[in-house]
Amino acid sequence: MATCFCSFLLGSLVPLLVSGAALPAPQNITILSTNMKHFLVWSRLTVSGEAVTYSVEFQGEYERDYANDSWIPIAECTGISATKCDITEDISATVPYNLRVRAAQGTEVSRWATLNGLFNRVTTSLIPPMLTVLADGHHLLVELEYLGPAFEFLVLYWKKGHEYQVYDKVVRDSNTTIHLQTMEAGSEYCVKAQTYVEAINRSSNFSQVQCVKAADSKAFSVMFAPIFFVAFVVVIFILFLLGWKTCQICQYSCCPNEGLPDTLKLTESPAGILNYRGEEAEKCDMSVHVQPPEELLRFWIHEAL
Repeated sequence: MATCFCSFLLGSLVPLLVSGAALPAPQNITILSTNMKHFLVWSRLTVSGEAVTYSVEFQGEYERDYANDSWIPIAECTGISATKCDITEDISATVPYNLRVRAAQGTEVSRWATLNGLFNRVTTSLIPPMLTVLADGHHLLVELEYLGPAFEFLVLYWKKGHEYQVYDKVVRDSNTTIHLQTMEAGSEYCVKAQTYVEAINRSSNFSQVQCVKAADSKAFSVMFAPIFFVAFVVVIFILFLLGWKTCQICQYSCCPNEGLPDTLKLTESPAGILNYRGEEAEKCDMSVHVQPPEELLRFWIHEAL
């Protein structure tokens, strides 16, 4: 009976052990960290059968010292087919972190493979920023690449030939074009910049120097003279139209050009109308008979009786 039971255990467990060991753990685990962007990478497993997926966990100083050596799964890197995991959001403090990854194929899982050594974001590689220097007329402008809210930029600029007098400007928002200074006509100005991350108190090297030349005063005048002339002509034309329209409105409002009604229009000459009115008046005088007062009194008494 005991022999049968041992045989059963060996027959059941050995395949499981063999099966569990058949899936190797990921290898060549390393971290790529540049400009505070951190990625855990490893080699892809080459095994037959179903697709292999990977899961990543991290352990910070708190989990290691105060939470019973626990590990925290990274949700975005659980059951993924890629061999790279963005751990930037999880590495949120300047303390040593440990990371591990394991593979899975169907119901089989490999053992955890741990990063060789601890990672601290203070070791990230800071590279010089990409910048574009512009000369807009006599204005010295610079455009910087956006690297995230944790980055500041120290910009140094000077007039060529006056390297002993260098100006600096700290830029905290690189989303917009930055105006550095007004340049002297025909002079050349140079600019370089470096990044700074306060969270790790580190700076990158300076970028390559870029120089631009301000426009000449004469060239500036020749370039913009036609534009100013056209603008002047357009303004004069617009003022003329506005004046003409204002006169039209005033004339219509104060002295409107309205026609007389038909009853007031003259159909004959003024002389004919006057002769006609005179003849009518004579006819009226001839037809009116004026009675003396005595006759009127007698007529009134007669009517009363």
